[in-house]
Amino acid sequence: MTLSHDSDAPATPGASPPPGARTRLVNIDNGGTLTDICVIDADRVYRAKTLTTPHDLSQCLFDGLRKASAAVFGKEDLQALLLSTAAIRYSTTQGTNALVERKGPRLGLIVGGTLDAGAVALADASGDLLDAIVGARVVRLDAALDGEALQAAAVQAVGDLAAAGANRLVVSFGGPRRREQEAQVKRRLLRTFPPHLLGALPVLYAGELVDDTDDRRRTWTAIFNAFLHPAMERFLYSAEHKLREAHSQRPLLVFRNDGHAGRVAKTIAVQTYGSGPRGGMEGARELARHYGLPRLLSMDIGGTTTDIGLVDAGGVRAQRRGCIEAIETSFALCDVVSAGVGGSSIIRAEGGRIAVGPQSVGSAPGPACFGLGGTQATITDAFVLAGLLDPGAFFGGDLPLDARRARQAVLDQVAQPLQIDEDAAVAAMEDAWVAKVADSLKQYTGIGPDTTLAAFGGAGPLVACRVAEAIGAGQVLIPGLAAVFSAYGIGFSDIGHGFARQLDRADAAALAEAMGVLREQAARAMYGEGAALDDCRLAWSVEESVDGRVLRSHALAGDSLPAGLQAGAVATLHLLAVKPVQHARMRGAFGAATQPATRRGTRSVMLGGARRDLPLYRVEDQPRGVAVRAAGPAVLEEAYFTGRVDPGWSIEINAAGDILLSRDAEARP
Repeated sequence: MTLSHDSDAPATPGASPPPGARTRLVNIDNGGTLTDICVIDADRVYRAKTLTTPHDLSQCLFDGLRKASAAVFGKEDLQALLLSTAAIRYSTTQGTNALVERKGPRLGLIVGGTLDAGAVALADASGDLLDAIVGARVVRLDAALDGEALQAAAVQAVGDLAAAGANRLVVSFGGPRRREQEAQVKRRLLRTFPPHLLGALPVLYAGELVDDTDDRRRTWTAIFNAFLHPAMERFLYSAEHKLREAHSQRPLLVFRNDGHAGRVAKTIAVQTYGSGPRGGMEGARELARHYGLPRLLSMDIGGTTTDIGLVDAGGVRAQRRGCIEAIETSFALCDVVSAGVGGSSIIRAEGGRIAVGPQSVGSAPGPACFGLGGTQATITDAFVLAGLLDPGAFFGGDLPLDARRARQAVLDQVAQPLQIDEDAAVAAMEDAWVAKVADSLKQYTGIGPDTTLAAFGGAGPLVACRVAEAIGAGQVLIPGLAAVFSAYGIGFSDIGHGFARQLDRADAAALAEAMGVLREQAARAMYGEGAALDDCRLAWSVEESVDGRVLRSHALAGDSLPAGLQAGAVATLHLLAVKPVQHARMRGAFGAATQPATRRGTRSVMLGGARRDLPLYRVEDQPRGVAVRAAGPAVLEEAYFTGRVDPGWSIEINAAGDILLSRDAEARP
């Protein structure tokens, strides 16, 4: 990982790549408040941030790319950046936000076979969610119907659902004949509603999306995918088209929540859910590997949420059957929890106490101190008043902060309702914010003596020492690229696609047939990615499950079934095909010989309920390629993040620009 101030230094102004040279990697993480861009060029990393434009996400995408091109070339040159790029990888919260806000198509659901609506909406959170995105638009086809009677019933169901307002349909059958029955319905509906007609409704057949024996789980996976698909399709194809118009020579690769990337046309919408946080976890995994950390707990604090994940000896913690809003899906998902607390979370007095989030002001209008019309108090406003944030240097100096507006919001929303003064309100806001972050971390996992807290995202380093003390961690690792770390983490992904097929029988012939089918599917998919199957890494495995629950998974080294398969278990063959692409590289170490950090004056900051003049250490001021140390209390700052280092903590900035905060042994409980 390069020094962050190295990353910001422009190359020779106007320098363009040699003709035909495509070496740079461009990673983009589109969040709810900010959009981050990393340009990785060998051992240098250039970065840019821009406010997300929810009305038109392509605007913030190109705003960020232009800013990144200025960092690379010394002047804005989007075309030169795109012509020198080997890969463009992109993650977005667009689909995630659509689901959170329930902004999507009006779905209709057709079920049949052994499946009914009651089985889809059991007595849990899924019932409310089904009401919100499907409602009463559900029709069950009689399992006994066949032939012309089935066609008539299916046509009638489509008409009824369309009349009820559905503009996208999901078809899912349950039971052992589900594939056959869904295929029969599809053939008959295509005769009556051919897709070339303007009025034809898009229809998703659950069995074509995923081969999962659990009917409910498969149906919900299809529902989520159908709901997310339109928003993702509109934006991603629009972004790809505009990149081509800007002379990009490379396809847009969508980073997914399984840790791999693929072209827009090869991407399943539901696999974009939570892809941004997964980028952060890819980076966290590399941090843990590079620095030899046995247990790295990450908190990625952005404007709206704190995304929490864990890397241990098993790698990134993941769920074989990942959950979306507590509902199990058929796909594996990274086990990242998003807590409703961030730099733009609304903080208010409520019933004599302070409430934090989960509502957020986002980037529009943003915290009151942004001066964009916001009037709600946030932790960003509190830290402006506390003196921690420099109003003239925030966001690299591109977004001056308005302390007057911040003060008014804090007085109106917190101080006056609680009948306390401004300083007491600021201190209470910090206490409440830290408590919510710390409680979320402790609920996610236990904290052991070998746990290191990784703090990244624009708000991650703010008061990381206090959060670490609250959870009992003695070390905090702040990556040098903390403010854009999820975008940076995407740079460790490859192009990859997974395929699965249930075995009809547990014998060699059935295995050989399934392997042939999956190999053909993989060859087609990777051809669409511009890669031959012979150029890909292939990983085969057989998964055993009973009643939809996974018992175990066996890696296959050859073309034989593993021994000891449980009688009565369902065996599913899996294939993962991966085409390696260029990766980011990390370097640097801690504990080497160091010299005192370069200090830039002091800053008056509230600490422990009182204002103190603390030493200020700017990361960009430190000598390049040299490890430095300092002791807290202090303020640590760089272009896109600020952190307060509390008493009893030491600071080490290594030659790569990564920062390790360590709690002194005598300060630990």
